[in-house]
Parts: sequence; structure tokens; C-alpha cells
Amino acid sequence: MTTRDIVYVALFAALTAALGLFPPLTLPVIGVPITAQSLGVMLAGALAGSKRGGLAMVLFLALVAAGLPLLAGGRGGFGIFLGPSGGFLLSWPFAAFVIGWLFERHGGSPPFGLSLAYLALAGIGLVYAIGIPWVAFAAAIPFSKAFMGSMAFVPGDAVKVVLAAVITRAVRKAYPDWSSGK
Repeated sequence: MTTRDIVYVALFAALTAALGLFPPLTLPVIGVPITAQSLGVMLAGALAGSKRGGLAMVLFLALVAAGLPLLAGGRGGFGIFLGPSGGFLLSWPFAAFVIGWLFERHGGSPPFGLSLAYLALAGIGLVYAIGIPWVAFAAAIPFSKAFMGSMAFVPGDAVKVVLAAVITRAVRKAYPDWSSGK
């Protein structure tokens, strides 16, 4: 890893932590908070690339597991991963990696429509594919109930997809030499 790699990993882990400062909105149905932090996951993949974006999320989750209160609402500790949101959290390194990998296929700057599709595919689809079964398991509820309860989060996540695509385009336009790495 180069110094630039380390900086990107730390930067996007810190950005994800900072996005946790926005107060979460918790739906009573399944008890999983809606946070701005998944926007950090999307930006890590889209801007830092597959390797660095995935590692940024691994670093972030390691700090959370160590007890730092970096999750929305000041939560932290290993026990978080055993609760209903654990699967969603554990999906973040994979989602950032896949987003980065897809963006790298286009030199880091896919057309806007593809950016939206890639961010939705991994930033929502992959995250939910890992998170929903964990909600069902951890909350001891049927998968169908976990699935239906999780659908309440889709509109907010769709807004984050659009924001991530717009922010990524703006950063790439303002900094044409931005390195997405691998």
C-alpha cells in the first residue's frame, strides 16, 4: 500500500464516521436505524476504488467493533454486529468493493445512468441481500417480514444513490486527476 492508499482508506472511514453524526431515524417495525452512513459506503467505492473503498469500510467496522461510538446515535462495540443491523454493517466492505470495481471498468467515471445503476446494485441490492436475512435471524422473525420491513428504507437509500452519483461526478469534474485506484 502506498501513502495515497492509506490516506484514501482513512479518509473514507472518517467520512463514514462523520456521516453518523446525523441523527438516525429508527423505524419501530424492525428497529434498524436509517442513517446517512450508507452514503459513505457508496462514496468510498465510487471515489476510492474497489480495494481502498473496501478497506476503508473494513477499517471503519474494526473501529466500531473495538468499541468506538462511530455508528449513528453514538453506537459501537462488537455486540452491534449481533443485532438486527449487523448484516447490513458487514455488507459494507463488499458493497464498497463492488461499487469500486464497477466504476473502475469505466476509468472511475461511468456515464451518469450507469453510475446510478452501479450504486443501486451494490449500495442497495447487495447490502439488502446480506442485511435482510440477518435481520430475520437476529430478530427471530420470518424472512418475509424482514424483507417487507426493510422496503421502508428503499426510498431513503434511493436518495443516497442519487446523491452519491452527483457528488462523485462533481468531485471527478473538480479534480480530474482524482485517483480511484484499485
